[in-house]
Amino acid sequence: MKVREMAVPDAYHITPHQFRDERGSFYESFRRDRLAEEIGRPVPVAQVNYSVSRRSTLRGLHGTLLSPGQAKVVCVVRGTVLDIVVDLRVGSPTWGVYETNWLSAESGETLFVAEGLMHGFLALTDDTCVSYLCSTEFVPGTQVDVDPFDPDLALPWSLSETPLMSVKDSAAISVAEARDTGLLARYEDCLAYYEALRADAR
Repeated sequence: MKVREMAVPDAYHITPHQFRDERGSFYESFRRDRLAEEIGRPVPVAQVNYSVSRRSTLRGLHGTLLSPGQAKVVCVVRGTVLDIVVDLRVGSPTWGVYETNWLSAESGETLFVAEGLMHGFLALTDDTCVSYLCSTEFVPGTQVDVDPFDPDLALPWSLSETPLMSVKDSAAISVAEARDTGLLARYEDCLAYYEALRADAR
């Protein structure tokens, strides 16, 4: 696999090496030891989620309170998405920085999104299926939802039609409100959390 750190620190873009022949292709989508070696921290998997979406469905922006925190390995197993990761860790030197990626089942490209970062995607095809390997189990009441259209972020969703969104996502609060109410993780707490994971793996 080829791994590069994204414009958002502690998020990584992973391109697998594909073996192709007349039958099709084969590749490793996730390999815990190799990924941990590349990004310098362990990547535990406690839960696997799938979402299936119609074209123009927008899911996000989503994060998780720290603690418990939840890192994600995100890949598309059917269809194509426009994926956006945003750094909203309070006190981060890259506060508000985002990166967009076009992910497809054909490419097999994968993203690692660390605890404290925010993530969302727009489905570009019908019957799009996205897989999430999650580092912790879901804990009700710990999800943080931020308005993906907050003008303070000005994220480039490149919409061609009105997006399909859940009631929850449509009613998500602004970045300023999430920050002022203490829902967003502090950068220094995230760094301490990442270091604790590294220490536990030594």
